[in-house]
Amino acid sequence: MTEASTKAVAPWWKGAAIYQIYPRSFADNTGNGVGDLQGIISKLGYVADLGVDGIWLSPFFTSPMKDFGYDVADYKGVDPLFGELADFDQLLARAHELKLKVIIDQVYSHTSDQHDWFTTSRASRTGEMSDWYVWADAKPDGSPPNNWLSVFGGAAWSWDTSRRQYYLHNFLAEQPDLNFHNPDVQDAVLDAARFWMDRGVDGFRLDVANYYFHDSELRDNPPSGKLDNARPYGFQKHLHNRSRPETIGFLKRLRALLDTYNGRMTVAEIASGSNIARSIEYTEGEDRLHTAYNFHLLECTEPRSDFVQSALEAWQETDAWPSWSLSNHDVKRVLSRWSSEAETPARAKLFLALLLSLRGTIFLYQGEELGLPQADVPFVDLQDPEAKRFWPDNLGRDGCRTPMPWSGNEDEAGFSSAEPWLPVSERHRALAVNAQLGDPDSVLLYAKQLLAFRKRYKALITGDLSFVPSTRDSLAFLRQSEDQDIVCAFNFSDTTSASLKLMRRDYQPVENLCVGAQLENGTVRLGPSGVFFALASNS
Repeated sequence: MTEASTKAVAPWWKGAAIYQIYPRSFADNTGNGVGDLQGIISKLGYVADLGVDGIWLSPFFTSPMKDFGYDVADYKGVDPLFGELADFDQLLARAHELKLKVIIDQVYSHTSDQHDWFTTSRASRTGEMSDWYVWADAKPDGSPPNNWLSVFGGAAWSWDTSRRQYYLHNFLAEQPDLNFHNPDVQDAVLDAARFWMDRGVDGFRLDVANYYFHDSELRDNPPSGKLDNARPYGFQKHLHNRSRPETIGFLKRLRALLDTYNGRMTVAEIASGSNIARSIEYTEGEDRLHTAYNFHLLECTEPRSDFVQSALEAWQETDAWPSWSLSNHDVKRVLSRWSSEAETPARAKLFLALLLSLRGTIFLYQGEELGLPQADVPFVDLQDPEAKRFWPDNLGRDGCRTPMPWSGNEDEAGFSSAEPWLPVSERHRALAVNAQLGDPDSVLLYAKQLLAFRKRYKALITGDLSFVPSTRDSLAFLRQSEDQDIVCAFNFSDTTSASLKLMRRDYQPVENLCVGAQLENGTVRLGPSGVFFALASNS
């Protein structure tokens, strides 16, 4: 089999595997129970050894931490909890030494209510920055200007006694929305982007990129007709408070700025449920964002083959480039979300194999390479405002944010010398890094083998994807380039077997990546949670 050159014409991010680090929970160097930038630096060797192409850092900016960094009080500052700007510069330099690209979060939709911009804006209806946020008068009866709801519950409007007006917040009341209809606001956030690119960052992950603009007429949202949603937010069609057509104009401005730098990229988070069309809209052509992911697979509660296939097919007839993730800091870990009760190493390997064989840019969440299940966090230890607001329904995000287990036999699993901000999951101790490094059958070793396999073959990085007929619980497709042909097959059932007939006889199984699967006379036999990879040459 001919090996692919990794020095392809495609830009570095196209088909790359990016490792997401949630700084609060990765590694604590200062001994205060919270992860920090120096802690990340100390573990970058581990990350590079996985075989990923870069890292994505969740927010480390100055913040009162009402939403744990997604309420930014200074776009150009590092919060003392995580370190100093010099620590970030050191992190960036070390990552680049290890050939890791660095992507950082940018939260443009809203700021903290402690940001100087908001303090200035709320001071007067006619003063400096008075229209940098979304302000509106009360209705004659004193109620909010319209029926828009907050993602975190309740009205999306809060009353400010200084201005005697309501201000918009699509999330927490402490996260007021910026007014992107004001070009000065756009200029200010672009200046923040320029600040970080001047320091050398390789790209941005754009938080809730479809929330930048609102309907300037403040029209009511219509009902969705879906009264079975877990949150009232789902009772509305969000036509007027997000995904506005004006967004495209700003995305073009942002892309134009990035194009003045060499090799920088953007990946947008599209918070519109399963609306892949929005992700494609934001990334089509050469003048919008580079790539985007949404919650189509992240919010999927079971790995149905037809559902996964439909998500992949949606990107087949467009020049837009997808990104994929199965876990992150906002959703239940995929091992628990996609397994009824069998949260086994075989299931963890299955989901890693699926993710790392997809056509697109891949985002791997910290601990996913260990096969971590969702942690159970008791009410007394909850930190997430969303978890507290909707308790006892398990809607919170703390269970996927617990500390990274580095050493199962140490206090706090080697994450910190102090009691951590969230408790270490006892279920995670046996899955700690040190417990898996020497195990030839571990999920960690399998993740490394998958990443090496993906990097080795061009067909998996930028090749085409076409589907192979399979059974109801299984999914199979081909990844193809000019000289490579790779079959990838997965059995999502943890109780029944599946079979797949191959069209060619010259496939050679990739033995170290096949799990519970075998090839017999042109037929692939997939056991429960089985994975099969095979290669053929097109030369």
